[in-house]
Amino acid sequence: MKTLNNTSPKTLVLGGTGKTGSRVVNRLTQMGRSVRIGSRSAAIPFDWEDQSTWGPALDGIDNVYITFQPDLAVPAAVYVIKAFTAKAVEMGVQKLVLLSGRGEPEAQECEQVVINAGTNWTIVRASWFCQNFSESHLLEPILAGHVALPAGNIGEPFVDADDIADVAVAALTEDGHDGEIYEVTGPGLLTFEQAIGEISAATGKSIQYQQVSVEEYAAMLNMYGVPADIVSLLTYLFPEVLDGRNAHTNDGIERALGRKPTSFAEYIRKTAATGVWNQEIAQH
Repeated sequence: MKTLNNTSPKTLVLGGTGKTGSRVVNRLTQMGRSVRIGSRSAAIPFDWEDQSTWGPALDGIDNVYITFQPDLAVPAAVYVIKAFTAKAVEMGVQKLVLLSGRGEPEAQECEQVVINAGTNWTIVRASWFCQNFSESHLLEPILAGHVALPAGNIGEPFVDADDIADVAVAALTEDGHDGEIYEVTGPGLLTFEQAIGEISAATGKSIQYQQVSVEEYAAMLNMYGVPADIVSLLTYLFPEVLDGRNAHTNDGIERALGRKPTSFAEYIRKTAATGVWNQEIAQH
């Protein structure tokens, strides 16, 4: 596909050091695109909680990849997204690409804000990331050999963050993606217990999976000093998203990229090769 225009548009990548954001930044940089990282520690800082940072971060920007921290399901997210998109359009942004969450009513409300913002848009609505097992809150329990979650016998089509980044970059750099909602998933369903079992088999490590109640999970997170807002988010998302409504795959990656999504087995192969699941657990 041809690019959106002949000059290189400048893209602001919010959450540019995060799971998908860092991948989007790397891809755009490798393509020779002009990129600004949107984070509190960036040269031009961006902070969702400080609207005075938004204008400088948006100055001269053509496209924005929006990832909202900690999640679009948190209270007030829709109001923040509304304020930000209004500012972006006011400053001349031509394209908004939103990373959204699958099966979250609040996230879909935020999608509508972006859709109605008054500029070009693409929605990337993602299932649970494979990388939550290797780059996030599940890594330490995996290293410890015991993963306890309020997730039972419900399948989830875990999606690879590299696939999400590929879809986002296509939406930011190619024609043909405006007005599209890409619901991106992996190619098959796995329960969390099955996913842990596959990681255990691939690494040769004994990793026990235990289903716990939401209350037990919250108590465990509190014990480990997880911030209260993250505890609240996780204890909301597990029962909300894993109630069966999302136990199916979608063709968003195929529609956006013309190829099949990465399987969980392939994610395990490439991640196991990095040694991340064989490191020594940090002592607290």
